[in-house]
Amino acid sequence: MTHPDLILTGARVYTADPARPWAEAIAVTGGRITAVGTDAEVAELAGPRTERRALDGAFLMPGLVDVHNHHAIAGQEDLFELRLPLGAHLDGIADAVRAYADGLPADAWIVGGPWASDRLGEIDTAEGLALLDAAAGGRPVMLSDDSHHNRWASSRAMELAGIVAGDDGVSLDAAGGPTGVLIEAAGIPVAQAHRAVGALTAEQDRAASRRGVAMLSEYGITAFQDAGVSTQTLEALRALDTDGELDAWVVTSMLVNDEIFGHDVIGEALVFGGERFRTEHHRPDFVKIFLDGVPPTRTGAFLEPYLPDELHGDHFRGDTLLDPAELTDWLRRVAEVGISAKIHCTGDASVHAVLNAVETLRGEGFTETRYQVAHGQFVHPDDIPRFAALGVSADISPFIWVPGPIVEAIREVLPRDRADRMQPNRSLIDAGAIVAGGSDWPVSASPNAWEGIHGLVTREDPSGEYPGTLWPEEAITLDEAIAVFTINAAEAMGLAEETGSLEVGKSADFVLLDRDPFAHPANELVRTRVDETWFAGRRVFAREA
Repeated sequence: MTHPDLILTGARVYTADPARPWAEAIAVTGGRITAVGTDAEVAELAGPRTERRALDGAFLMPGLVDVHNHHAIAGQEDLFELRLPLGAHLDGIADAVRAYADGLPADAWIVGGPWASDRLGEIDTAEGLALLDAAAGGRPVMLSDDSHHNRWASSRAMELAGIVAGDDGVSLDAAGGPTGVLIEAAGIPVAQAHRAVGALTAEQDRAASRRGVAMLSEYGITAFQDAGVSTQTLEALRALDTDGELDAWVVTSMLVNDEIFGHDVIGEALVFGGERFRTEHHRPDFVKIFLDGVPPTRTGAFLEPYLPDELHGDHFRGDTLLDPAELTDWLRRVAEVGISAKIHCTGDASVHAVLNAVETLRGEGFTETRYQVAHGQFVHPDDIPRFAALGVSADISPFIWVPGPIVEAIREVLPRDRADRMQPNRSLIDAGAIVAGGSDWPVSASPNAWEGIHGLVTREDPSGEYPGTLWPEEAITLDEAIAVFTINAAEAMGLAEETGSLEVGKSADFVLLDRDPFAHPANELVRTRVDETWFAGRRVFAREA
């Protein structure tokens, strides 16, 4: 008999396994869970070399799973870029740029963010651009917004990128000059101009990925899906895992099209060459397709029109970035080689288009391929039952749709009754859909899943800065919300056989919390903290006392 390497007893163990949701103890052998049960059942498995640890009633649960983040970008921002004060107004942004620029060479780039979506009106002016230019001392500046879909660039940055008035997506002031606000793909030339002189080295890419994973470990994340990777990130993950330095399960999404990142390699050259980066803990199993943009800039695709404005008129609904035939063709081509797909959709028209395409492919016999509607903030009621019927997962990010700046920005472009009917999670779950939780970090300020769980259960802003609830009828229970950020997310990513619940045979991925979340009011869920994170039977994070 092989005795466990580690036994943890005396815990309140929440397994996320519906067949046995609660236990007292677990055993770990060779990085795998080999027993889940009562203290007596598990303790008797111990051998002379088994490490035993009594937890004195501590709450233990599966490692959290994040189905949608951008870990390497977050690591890069943390290590190498300017971080603007959260929610800063125009003057605050300028002050931060000025302080960061102090002492930099005259031609040095200033890259960072995020500026809040509901500050767009402040910065989108000739006066705002002049203030940015002055704060930077004439240096090139590129600042992303909180959606990471749009950028604000200084005059020097636009000059280096060759951006002029009249280019698509370039916002203009009253006199017809660029304000520096660049919508979606309009910002890619600036990103490319910066990369031409300031690209990260291979070691810096690896450091960014390592830092991103370490930050996720601090929040108990032991598995995640990066929602849009470059070849540099794929190589960084391959190298980290090969050297035994990757402390999470990682599924990556290779870009079919690129509306925001400006990566060098996308489409066929990336998608069909990803297999060479596969390792034990890294699975390049998905493609990422941008089917629309984001509602605040009217680039989300809707079935009903936006509020009228001078630029778009009375009947503008937005457009999908691929037509139905193109979308179906891409999904078919990748399905033929066993690759699944995450499709970015924010408007209900893009969600509808994805469901139609998947329906076609299911009819052609592609029954095993996984599909995720990423974000899916707005779903037509008739499409809700189609998620379960077609085996499409809802990749949701409560971090960015609970009351906050993005919601406020959406209310400025959609009728209020439509803007507030966002993220029908209760309806999707009741209809049998897999609802999987993602942070979209660094679009969200942190990848703290308890912020997302708090929002799912209360439909409130976890920070308390924005009052009220958003469509409270769509709230879900705490059990359901934990499943969203554990087993459901693992299932959506294709990792449910490895992680997401505490079951014999699965990877020993678990966290110890500072409290029992079931014993506290729902409006205190965001206060939950991770004390320890364990991945594959190794402790990869411990909070300092």
